[in-house]
Amino acid sequence: MNTYVIKRFMLFIPTLLLVTLMVFALMRLVPGDPAELLLMGFEGDGQYSQQQLDELRAKLGTDRPLAIQYLSWIWGMLRGDFGMSMYFDTPISDDLAAKLPITLELSALALLLAFVVAIPLGVLSAVRQDTIADYASRIIAIAGVAMPTFWIGILVVYFLVTWFDWLPPLGYANLWSDPWTNLQQMFFPAVALGFYNMALVARVTRSSMLEVFREDYIRTARSKGLREGAVIIRHALKNAFLPILTISGWQVGRLIAGTVVIETIFLVPGMGRLLVDSILHRDYTMIQSIVMVIAFMVLALNLVVDLLYAWLDPRIRYE
Repeated sequence: MNTYVIKRFMLFIPTLLLVTLMVFALMRLVPGDPAELLLMGFEGDGQYSQQQLDELRAKLGTDRPLAIQYLSWIWGMLRGDFGMSMYFDTPISDDLAAKLPITLELSALALLLAFVVAIPLGVLSAVRQDTIADYASRIIAIAGVAMPTFWIGILVVYFLVTWFDWLPPLGYANLWSDPWTNLQQMFFPAVALGFYNMALVARVTRSSMLEVFREDYIRTARSKGLREGAVIIRHALKNAFLPILTISGWQVGRLIAGTVVIETIFLVPGMGRLLVDSILHRDYTMIQSIVMVIAFMVLALNLVVDLLYAWLDPRIRYE
């Protein structure tokens, strides 16, 4: 087990290195010069001289060779220094410290809501196979998988505005300062963000439960006179949970990526919205830092999922 954990941790290095190379290269291939955008202004009507452009490029560091820029960025991250934002001219570490908890709260709430709904829905669909309850849950799951996240977010806002005169709040209440207001603000974005995950987990739960129900140990448990609830929860659901856990670990990356759209639609001041603003302003350093934080979180969560396998199924051994 210890050997497996060490090997998985060692895989972090080449994976993160590949991510750094990809995001750095993509930022330089996309048309647009951060220095020109700063001098021209957001409206694009600013005037500047070549000397001003050269001076600003030297200040931002974009006039240096690409290899030097890349190595300097990597060395800064290894020392815990993400540098300064090219557009906002603020320390990136401070921006991430303020925005990251908001995105993590939204993602965690969306994942929690998805599991709270998806697991019972999938179990009910499997237990009541080919009944009205099964057909209804399958329709909900198929609809959730078919609709993209941004469309669900737009529909949620539209129906809330039309039926309840509710608009996304312009401000943001901190979870620790005003938890009730914070949950009111984050609930609908979390529902929109987690709807796809809920639908997919419900479908996987149903399929996995139906497969487990055909196993001999389920028939043995029932023949021993165990209550149906004990058979479903203690025997069937526990053994059916590995595929659910696998798909959930894979969905974490998609869930975090979905915050970019949902935070923009619902005006949530998190890391996803900051990423959109940084892309519009060609803020290379901010974009690179946000992508690296997301990549690290996804890798860490997938490692946790792999380690949970041994706890759920003692037969699994890592050699």
